[in-house]
Amino acid sequence: MSDMLRAPAEVKYAEELDWLESVDDGPKPFSWRLSPKMVRLFILGSERADGLDREIAPKWFGDRSFVERSIVTLASDRGLLLIGDPGTGKSWLAELLAAAISRNSTLVVQGTAGTTEDHIKYSWNVSMVIAKGQSRASMIPSPIMTAMEGGVIGRFEELTRATSDVQDALISILSEKYVSIPELDDDNIVFAKPGFSVIATANSRDRGVNDLSSALKRRFNFVRIPVVTNRKSEAEIVRFRTEELLRRHNIELEVPPTLLDVLLQSFADLRAASAAASGDDERLESALSTAEQIGVLEDAILHSTFFGASALTAEALAGSLVGSLARRSPEDLAILNKYWHGVIEPRSREQSGEWTGFLEGGRQAIATLS
Repeated sequence: MSDMLRAPAEVKYAEELDWLESVDDGPKPFSWRLSPKMVRLFILGSERADGLDREIAPKWFGDRSFVERSIVTLASDRGLLLIGDPGTGKSWLAELLAAAISRNSTLVVQGTAGTTEDHIKYSWNVSMVIAKGQSRASMIPSPIMTAMEGGVIGRFEELTRATSDVQDALISILSEKYVSIPELDDDNIVFAKPGFSVIATANSRDRGVNDLSSALKRRFNFVRIPVVTNRKSEAEIVRFRTEELLRRHNIELEVPPTLLDVLLQSFADLRAASAAASGDDERLESALSTAEQIGVLEDAILHSTFFGASALTAEALAGSLVGSLARRSPEDLAILNKYWHGVIEPRSREQSGEWTGFLEGGRQAIATLS
């Protein structure tokens, strides 16, 4: 793992997955490496009632029913579509599911305007075709075709970013469970093995970019992942991700609980203001997701470590928040300035503590960007 900038879940948690597999005596669908109960346990963590000899830490924080419905969908012959606002953990949940079920979460197609049908079916090694002609040996299977041949999980990120012809090509794969190769005379059909399924993700804010057809929608079970609004759950997510960051960078720096409370409260305030706004000009462009909170905290920690006094301060946190959320100028800066004067300033007078430094740090950052 030390040679990887970011290890996939099946590598990062390999020892834990090996142990769970060794004690798993539950029924396993198809070629699954873990039973559905163990998949859920791996993702959500263990409880005392599970009766295990070791504790399994939670890796995704959300409603248990979302995970269970996702697992049940993958145990059927339908695709799974995780849909929600940016930063709600859709991709991370998809990766954890693929890692637990197939021990391979890297068979991924990234949906963009440039994604073609070849990316979900196959392409050709041109030099081999010229030298020896078209054959299975000169074919380059896509991640989805590789998943079909192995009877494992394939992933499709940002499905609504892909064009309609790419989405249409996925319909036949999900319906027929095979891909035809008309360029070949023999061995020209790749059939999906039992266990194959597709986990797709879609950003609900991308609605209208490339809307899914009703035919494609019917091939998926939808699981909508909401924005985390529970304060305790959100704090657990931010703390979990921050501890990972500190370990990865070998940073010994403590995040004071009071500063974490300041961050959580600020995002809660800004979300409430965004919900009450009457127009887009009065809303921050940011989705104000939990993932963006983690990004703000990560930026503040790294800045404090490399350019500060090796201690996280309220001033650094405020500067990171303003710098991360002020994406449009002057609209976002005006919204943040109003929030700082209308909410942070009176709160600083009433509660003092970390809010005083947060007030000054935000003022400086806004003035610098204005």
